[in-house]
This record gives sequence, C-alpha cells and structure tokens, in this order.
Amino acid sequence: MKDSNVFAEMMVHISLCTHQEAKNVLIIGTVDEAIKQEANKHSKISNIEYGDLDFVCTKEDKSVDTIIFTDVKLDLKSLANISRVLKNDALITFSTKAFSKDKDRLISDLKLVGEKFWIAMPFRFGHNTSIIASKKYHPTADINLQRADLLDNLEYYSSEIHMASFVFPAKEHKELTGIAKR
Repeated sequence: MKDSNVFAEMMVHISLCTHQEAKNVLIIGTVDEAIKQEANKHSKISNIEYGDLDFVCTKEDKSVDTIIFTDVKLDLKSLANISRVLKNDALITFSTKAFSKDKDRLISDLKLVGEKFWIAMPFRFGHNTSIIASKKYHPTADINLQRADLLDNLEYYSSEIHMASFVFPAKEHKELTGIAKR
C-alpha cells in the first residue's frame, strides 16, 4: 500500500464521514488520482471541485460544506477567506506537524483554527498528523458509521481507524488539553 493511498483515504474519509451530509466540497492543493478516487466514493456529494488557495476566493459566501487541504499552510489571511465561504456547519481538514517533530507548529495550527471553529482536533495516521476543524460536527461523536463502514475498496481507512486516529499518548493529550478543542 502506498503512503499516498493512506493519505488520500484518511484526509477524505475523516472529513466526509464526519460531516452529516456534505454536498459542496473543495479539495485544495496538490491532488493526485488517489485523492480523486477516494472523494468519488462519496456518491451523495453533488459537487467536488479542485483548486489552489486562490480558488477559494472565487467561491460565494456560505457555499461550501467541507474543504480538504492536501498541502497548504494556513495563515490568518487565508483563514479569513476560508471562513467566508464555509456554511455554518462546515468543516476543514489540513496537514500539520507531528507533536514529536514540531510541537510548536501543531499548537500554533490548533490555536489558529480554534479561533474560528468550535472543534479543532489533531489526528494521526502513519507518519502524518492532520487537524480537523469543525463548526458543528465532532469527528468521533458524529461519525457516520453507516457511511464509514459501507465504503468499498479501502486499503487503510475504517471506522475503527477513524476513531483510533484521535487517540494520543497521555503526555501529548495532557499538553494539548486546553489547546485542542475537543
């Protein structure tokens, strides 16, 4: 199994199995065939678009349910544009650094999105760490198990992996308490 398949499955399915019913999805950054294949497994999505960070600026206010950033470093300016286009129950997912490799970056990213989202939680898979930030849906409490368990042709993602990816060692969990919005 290639790392790109694991990355694609986790970034796409963590987001789309958490949101109750995403219809308009943006995937921003580098998009390979694995990302497209995984996104297309969600048949209820009526509109999936791919682009770069500037593409987000072209979207109408409150028109997007989910944004998946594959390799984009978010900052205050980009977050303002992102917030403008997101619906009231929207969520975003993006890559960050692992606690053990760059704790300051992880904390900074959590604080950044924590100002605009009710939930901001890191999750880990393989050698990757990402963050899901949501205005309504909690990635472990609101996982759509029927959707997660009925996806076909998966190599890595499952509802059990989904839940487990949010579990961190005790020391890291304690240090992120009050920063991660669980």
